[in-house]
Amino acid sequence: MLKNILAITGKPGLYKLVSRGSNMLIVESLVDGKRMPTYARDKIVALSEISMFTNGEDARLGDVLTNAGKKEGLKPVGFDPKKADNDTLRAWFDEVLPDWDQDRVYPSDIRKLIQWYNILVGAGITDFSDEEEEEK
Repeated sequence: MLKNILAITGKPGLYKLVSRGSNMLIVESLVDGKRMPTYARDKIVALSEISMFTNGEDARLGDVLTNAGKKEGLKPVGFDPKKADNDTLRAWFDEVLPDWDQDRVYPSDIRKLIQWYNILVGAGITDFSDEEEEEK
């Protein structure tokens, strides 16, 4: 599912890939449902391509989101990540991914993860698996 969910640099929120055109993609915001074109100059990353640093092998974002879903019961996180202090964010992330690399994962990364998780759950997306994993 995460293969079609995109993060676009400079634009808030997450987007679902709707269609491909010549030299552009048509995406739909998961927050408000508005569609818009994105072009080659925009930096676009599929969530399935993102991973988080750990002390061992990096953890795929889908696995981290699945752990967050188990912790939160597939409901939005109970606190506002924008207002939470760094210790609260680290304590929450310790429960989600115990082996995370505390030198390379910053509180801003955890805030972004929580925001994305809340957007996905709010849009009714609770299957955080990657298609690549399902094929294996």
